Amino acid sequence: MPLSRLLTRVARAGAVVGAGVVAYAHVEARQYTLRRVEVPLLPAGARPLRVLHVSDIHMTPGQRKKQEWLAHLAGLEPDLVINTGDNLSHREAVPVVTDALGSLLDVPGVFVLGSNDYFEPSLRNPVRYLLPDDGQRHTRTPQLPWPELKHRFTSRGWLDLTNTTASLEVGGLALAFAGVDDPHLRYDRLDQVAGPADPEADVRLGVSHAPYLRVLDQFAADGYDAVIAGHTHGGQVCVPGWGALTTNCDLEPARAKGLHRHPATSRDGDPGSAWLHVSAGLGTSPTTRFRIACRPEATLLALVPRG
Repeated sequence: MPLSRLLTRVARAGAVVGAGVVAYAHVEARQYTLRRVEVPLLPAGARPLRVLHVSDIHMTPGQRKKQEWLAHLAGLEPDLVINTGDNLSHREAVPVVTDALGSLLDVPGVFVLGSNDYFEPSLRNPVRYLLPDDGQRHTRTPQLPWPELKHRFTSRGWLDLTNTTASLEVGGLALAFAGVDDPHLRYDRLDQVAGPADPEADVRLGVSHAPYLRVLDQFAADGYDAVIAGHTHGGQVCVPGWGALTTNCDLEPARAKGLHRHPATSRDGDPGSAWLHVSAGLGTSPTTRFRIACRPEATLLALVPRG
């Protein structure tokens, strides 16, 4: 076979495979998944707590399948909801998000916002997501109605953890929280929440949209039992058998999603360490709705007694 014909066939085969991968990536972005994870951090003898962690919804009004799937999560009957931001991808999405959350807003809850709650999405080269962070932040687009989103959450009883601390009683346990505004935009004010976590609380949780190491280090050093975060999309484009290629922050790809320790080499009970749960999130940018080997997700965390 002439070389030119062989190269033509190879190019055509590559194009077919590439088109198939792209088509599958669009399908996977809609394969919403519930993960269940057990975290041993409660006092001995305590009743387990069911904590629903939702993140990176990136909602637009036309995403009906995502809205329906999100609405069914109320049937899990969690004791607590933690929302780690990036709820919006459209200026008319606030009522859509709150309608989809439905009765989950009547459950005790806490939240922080992410960059995509603040600013309208813009068309970007998706390849840049896989490149090292150049420090550029897309804050020149119009702002989204994030004050309305906050009002809808807080008016239903959810606690706003933007650069502040708070406490709740859930399931007969005293929970202490510290939260920061989005570290990806450098809106976090660790100086406003730094200091030892409440020693009288049964459970101490740090909450952040993006799991930047400076935030994780501070919360772990201050004695928080776990840090809950999102932002990474789990890498969004992962290599089967290898994992995430990037986290879009300074967290290493090996911890792009799921339950881990922080610092990574620590064990439960080590001073200055904490559990870390990073959600791969439910959405993507509305202009690049694809995922590979990284399904969109929410997580039901079962907090159980240590040991």
